[in-house]
Amino acid sequence: MTTSMQPWLLSRRSMLLASIAGMVGVLRAPDQVLAASKAGEATWDLSDGEWKKRLSPEAYQVLRQEGTERPFTSPFNNEKREGTYLCAGCDLPLFASTAKFDSGTGWPSFWQPLPGGVETKVDFKLILPRTEYHCRRCGGHQGHVFNDGPRPTGKRYCNNGVALRFQPTA
Repeated sequence: MTTSMQPWLLSRRSMLLASIAGMVGVLRAPDQVLAASKAGEATWDLSDGEWKKRLSPEAYQVLRQEGTERPFTSPFNNEKREGTYLCAGCDLPLFASTAKFDSGTGWPSFWQPLPGGVETKVDFKLILPRTEYHCRRCGGHQGHVFNDGPRPTGKRYCNNGVALRFQPTA
C-alpha cells in the first residue's frame, strides 16, 4: 500500500466507524426520547393525532417528522428584540436572544442553547453524518449543529423557525 492511499483509507474507515456508532442514535426515534424525561416532569408522550391537533401542519412536519422549512421564510430571521426562544411543541426555553446571530443561511441561528434545552443525535439522512438536535422535553426536531459559528463556542445551531416560539422580555 502506498502512503498516498492511507489518508483515503483512514477517512473511509473513520466514516464507517462513525456510521456504525451513530446508528444507535438514528434508530432511537424522537418519541423514545420522550420516555427518558426527568422524573416528575410531564413526558409529553402524545399520540400522533394529538400532535397533529396541537401543531400547525408546518410545525408538525418539522417537529414530529424531522422536516426542514424553506430557508428565508421564518420571521425570526429578522427578530431583534430581547427575549427567549421556546420549543413550539412544549414551550421549553431553548435559546436566549443574546446567543442569536445572523448566519446568512436563511434559518434562525444561535451559538449556544440554554442549559438543559436540547439533546443531540447523529443524523445520516444526507449520507454523511450530521449532528441533529431535538427539544429535550418533547423530542421535537429543531435543526442541526454545525462547527462554523462565532465565538465563543464556534457552533451554529441552525434552527427551523416554525419549531420555535418567541417570548419577548417584559
